[in-house]
Amino acid sequence: MERLFKSVSTYNVAGDMRRRSIDWWLFIAIIPILAASLVTMHSFTGDNSFASHQLIVLTFSIVVFFVMSFVDVRFLRATWVSVALFLGSTGLLVALLILGKVSHGAQSWFSFGSFAIQPSDLAKVVLIIILAKYFSRRHIEIANIRHIIVSGAYAFVFFLLVIVHPDFGSAMIIFFVWLGMVMVSGISKKHLLAMFGVAFLAFLLLWSFGFKEYQKDRIRNFVNPFSDIRGAGYNAYQSAVAVGSGGFLGKGLGYGTQSRLKFLPEYQTDFIFAAFAEEWGFVGIFILFSLYGIIIWRIIVNAMQGATNFEILYGAGVAIFFIVHITVNVGMNMHLLPVTGIPLPLMSYGGTHIFSEFMALGILMGMRRYARPAHKDSIKNEFLGPQ
Repeated sequence: MERLFKSVSTYNVAGDMRRRSIDWWLFIAIIPILAASLVTMHSFTGDNSFASHQLIVLTFSIVVFFVMSFVDVRFLRATWVSVALFLGSTGLLVALLILGKVSHGAQSWFSFGSFAIQPSDLAKVVLIIILAKYFSRRHIEIANIRHIIVSGAYAFVFFLLVIVHPDFGSAMIIFFVWLGMVMVSGISKKHLLAMFGVAFLAFLLLWSFGFKEYQKDRIRNFVNPFSDIRGAGYNAYQSAVAVGSGGFLGKGLGYGTQSRLKFLPEYQTDFIFAAFAEEWGFVGIFILFSLYGIIIWRIIVNAMQGATNFEILYGAGVAIFFIVHITVNVGMNMHLLPVTGIPLPLMSYGGTHIFSEFMALGILMGMRRYARPAHKDSIKNEFLGPQ
């Protein structure tokens, strides 16, 4: 009887662990966004095969999501894993300069027939893991500027290799992921001001020596949006027109004139939000933002139940990753931010960014298998140190 009781107990624990490994609220919130993406693509693709290609990518990415949710991801805490991921990502970004495919003026993809891999998307997730590992061991000492500099050096290597491709948008995401994780870790205000000063200086240097002329044109157009609507400002202008023309209920599925008539460029990637807004209107945008809100809320909830500082910081980094991507993409679609070529999470056409997003979420689900519910004050003390 005692042996039977132990077996039943073990089975119940294992079953509970399997149930806990998936946050079904998060996954259910993802499904309508994926469906909206495929339906929007299918409504204006014509002879193209964006929707069918995307369905293949989504199927593979969802499989990865579930596989990672059952993996014991505690191995990511090991120092050798962070080193290997850093060196591997750096190697891919360097190889991209030699073997990469040039598209839209950027050498950012390895091309394999009808599919392509963009290493910068994978590097963003790797950076989150590296920073979570670094700060989890030094969270009480984060006020020491040495740790900010060292962590910034990891991010700067990725930033530099990405921006020379040139991929200004991904470089900015890398910077904001690093900045967000440093701020979450408890940086002092004086160091924060110093960081903004360094960022401003870096911007001046990039403007003088780093940015291509078309990137400067995008920033000039952002400052003066209607100065060149037939040239550098064309994309942003057409996107703003598409969003505004959607009205309250939208024009209806398949009736988005800006995308169907190809006035709106890159309507399946950078500007899919504008294409979606034109067809679904304010109501569709409200539902989309609500679903994104649920996803970010569940990421944060799972992060706060992390077993150690590493899991908490990793979850925070994933939340920052999604928030920055959504903010920048929607901002450029509504002509509130410069056009940077950043995809909208879970919606924009493309393989690597979708795979990276599901992998990041899958790792977070894997962390749920050994998560612990904790009082918020206990988490605060462990995360930021005794106050």
